[in-house]
Amino acid sequence: MSTRFAQNGARCGWPQAVLFDLDGTLIDSVPDLAAAVNEVLAAEGREPLPREDVRAMVGHGVRKLVERAFAARRMPLDGEALDRMTGRMMTAYGNRLTADTTLLPGAEALLAAYARVGVKIGVVTNKPEAFAREILDHFGLGPSVDVVVGGDSGPARKPAPDMLRHAMEEIGLGADRAVMVGDSAADIDAARAVPMASIAVRGGYTTVPVDELGADIVIDKLGGVPQAIERLKEPA
Repeated sequence: MSTRFAQNGARCGWPQAVLFDLDGTLIDSVPDLAAAVNEVLAAEGREPLPREDVRAMVGHGVRKLVERAFAARRMPLDGEALDRMTGRMMTAYGNRLTADTTLLPGAEALLAAYARVGVKIGVVTNKPEAFAREILDHFGLGPSVDVVVGGDSGPARKPAPDMLRHAMEEIGLGADRAVMVGDSAADIDAARAVPMASIAVRGGYTTVPVDELGADIVIDKLGGVPQAIERLKEPA
């Protein structure tokens, strides 16, 4: 991180934009995702999955979650069968986006504080864009967010860098003026591929230890983002 600053002298006024992942970073959506996927499994006569098992499957979009869930119940899916079950999952989850989902501590205050001082806020998630917008609006985060890029918005999904680049194009800034905040390998790998500075938050949805994700800095909770940014701005 400090190497990139040394190359472009961008410490002053940095960052002008912060991109956030959604699931596991700003919200805990596992209760609703687990309930929805278990509804779809039950319709096929399959046993439900524990929430913690579902937690480990989140992060690469609804289709991948369905694929992993059915594989875990010894019913591998692909092609039309996977399309059909994904459609059922979209309906089941769409009916309960915020039933048991909760906002993670510090999320509302952090986004509002950055928005007040003119820092652009993006939410980049592999979740469908309409679902993401509905959740953000439900929790009152919508007014603070300048751009939402979802898994169906067009660009290749994380861990590819395309969604992050698209968000920055929409904001109108270069990637060197932003930092990505996330909880999983998909987030950090995408940021590294841009390349863009990255902050990993503990406690999210990842099967890889947070300290091994390769983020520029790791923090214990979302409220630590401002302090992490100040540390990233320190000379090498």
